[in-house]
Amino acid sequence: MVKATVIGAAGGIGQPLSLLLKQSPLVSELSLYDVVNTPGVAKDLSHINTEAPVSGFTPEDDGLAKALKGTEVVVIPAGMPRKPGMTRDDLFNANASIVHGIAEAIAKNAPKAFVLVISNPVNSTVPIVAEVFKKEGVYDPKRLFGVTTLDVVRASTFVSEAAGKPQEAAKYHVPVVGGHSGVTIVPLLSQTQPNFSADQKQIEEITEHIQFGGDEVVKAKNNTGSATLSMAYAGARFAFAVINAINGKSSELPEFSYVDLNADAQGAKAVTDVIGSNTAFFSVPLTLGKNGVEKIHPLGQLSEFEGAAIKKAVESLNDNIAKGVSFKSTKL
Repeated sequence: MVKATVIGAAGGIGQPLSLLLKQSPLVSELSLYDVVNTPGVAKDLSHINTEAPVSGFTPEDDGLAKALKGTEVVVIPAGMPRKPGMTRDDLFNANASIVHGIAEAIAKNAPKAFVLVISNPVNSTVPIVAEVFKKEGVYDPKRLFGVTTLDVVRASTFVSEAAGKPQEAAKYHVPVVGGHSGVTIVPLLSQTQPNFSADQKQIEEITEHIQFGGDEVVKAKNNTGSATLSMAYAGARFAFAVINAINGKSSELPEFSYVDLNADAQGAKAVTDVIGSNTAFFSVPLTLGKNGVEKIHPLGQLSEFEGAAIKKAVESLNDNIAKGVSFKSTKL
C-alpha cells in the first residue's frame, strides 16, 4: 500500500490519471495538487467507494509541501500541453520553470520518493529534475523516471492493427527506446513478440506512426487538445509497475522508461556500446525493484534500419538533454 501524489491533478492528463489511481487497490492514499480547482477534483474522486482517501491542495497555505508529505510515488503531468504551431522550444520555455519549481519542492519534502515525469518535453524536463536533485544533495538516479509508456502502448496498438489483429493489441510487446518526442522515439519492430513480419515500407510507416501519433490526436481534436486520455492510461500503467516493484512484485517482461543510465552503470555499458554515444539519459528496457531501477537490459540485436534510427535519435536527444542540464530557473 503506497501513498501517491499527482502534481498537475486538475489538468487534462491529471484528472483521468487521478481517477485511475483512485480505482487501484495498490494506492492507499491519493494526494492531488494543482494551481487551481484541485479541492473540487479531490472531492469528486472522494465519492468513489474505493479504499484510498483523497485530498486536494492548491498553492495557498504551503499546499505543495502538504501534498508531498509522506508520499512514496510522485507523478507529474503538470505544465502546458503542446498546442498547434508550438515548437519544442516553445514547450520547453513554458514548462521548464514549472518542473524546476516542482523538483525543488520534492527535494525538500519527499526526497526519497519515486518521481515519474510526464511533463513535456520529457527529454529535457527529466534532466532538469536531476540537476535540481543534485544541487539539493538528494539525487538517486534509480528513483527518477521519464514516462515513455505511451510510446510502448501506441506501438503495440499500431503493430496489432498492421498484423490484422487489433483485438489482440495487449498481447503484442514492442520495445521502444530512445527518447519521447518525434525521431527520438525508436520502436524496435524486429523484436516484436509475437513475431511481426512486414516489408521495409510498412516498417517505416509504422515507425513514423508511433513517432508522431500525438500529432494525429491533436489533429483529430481539431487543434483543441492533445493526447490526454491515452497518456493518463500510460502514466497510470507505469505508476502501477513502480508500486508493484516497491511491493516486491516485478513484471516478467521489462518495463521501458527514460532514465539516467547511471542508474545501472554495468547495464548501461551494453546500451552505450550499441548506440555509440555517452548519452546521459535514454529510454531503455529495465527491471524495477524495491529501490527503483534494478537492472538496465541490453537493446538486443538491431536491424540496419533501427541502428540508423537510433543514431538519428541520439543527435536530437543529446541536444535536448544539454538544454535541460543547462537550464537555470529565474528563482536561482
